Amino acid sequence: SSPVVAMAWEAENAVEAVRNTMGQTNPTTSPPGTIRGDLALDIGRNLVHGSDSPESAVRELALFFTGTELLDYSRANDRWIKE
Repeated sequence: SSPVVAMAWEAENAVEAVRNTMGQTNPTTSPPGTIRGDLALDIGRNLVHGSDSPESAVRELALFFTGTELLDYSRANDRWIKE
């Protein structure tokens, strides 16, 4: 065990984007350029965890954050930028 840096990210397709950045659970099958593919040692020491669904994220976020620690906000430029 070691220190933990807990993060909460919210975006469209956030789960998929984060899981693609992390790589597969087994670092030996993770592509280069992913966190696990570049830095992890083995399945048990794969450096990062990311929720596998929005529902799991809600449950897992409650382990680290209270409701008052997570803020909901809108960026001013979001209403002007459409992709």
